[in-house]
Amino acid sequence: MTVELFVPCFVDQIYPETAFNTVKILEKAGCKVKFNPQQTCCGQPAFNAGFWDEAKAVGSKFLEDFSESNYIVAPSASCTGMVKNYYNDLFTNTAVHNKCRNIQSNIYELSDFLVNVLKKDYFGAELEGRAVYHDSCAGLRECKIKDEPRQLLSKVHGLDLVEMKDTDTCCGFGGTFAVKFNAISSAMAQQKVDNALAMDAEYIISTDASCLLHLQGYIDKNNIPIRTLHIADVLAMGWGNV
Repeated sequence: MTVELFVPCFVDQIYPETAFNTVKILEKAGCKVKFNPQQTCCGQPAFNAGFWDEAKAVGSKFLEDFSESNYIVAPSASCTGMVKNYYNDLFTNTAVHNKCRNIQSNIYELSDFLVNVLKKDYFGAELEGRAVYHDSCAGLRECKIKDEPRQLLSKVHGLDLVEMKDTDTCCGFGGTFAVKFNAISSAMAQQKVDNALAMDAEYIISTDASCLLHLQGYIDKNNIPIRTLHIADVLAMGWGNV
């Protein structure tokens, strides 16, 4: 199976090792991974800020950069959710209407693809310690992902996965929300981290690098003994991580 890899901006610029680990996981699952280096953004930042014309321009390039014939996989529920749900607002009844629909049906967040398409949940990963899983807003509400990441993490050797209070509550990032409403955003991050600490967790794991960046910023600023990890990096630990 040939899979096209979409690397979101956050991953490309801040967590490139997550992209490399995504490739390793997909290859270990038996996929041939294709990457188009001309790809850029899905258009979500502009769309969320109300600049729909600019978002449409960026989204049009996204539709050009990916094919209709292969699965498209991204280590991000946020960007996957943007394409799946909000491209309807940009491209319905346009010249690329049909191509958009085909791509929307083919794009998957990584954990969703591994569990529901490939039917694989064991990769020989190893991580000693206790962790909580953070349900990102996009993962839970836009991509309908809840059990899939937990199923994958339950097969990681040495990992004690526990549920924290309000696991499905927003971490406070929300894109420009974190900039416009800094105090509220920071308080939400504090609540999330406090809930993780209450479970004696050493790691907070999620599908979205943006959530993890926000939480790690709060953790670093306050010198808190806990670490954030992307699920792709966890699944590659012990055999294929960078």
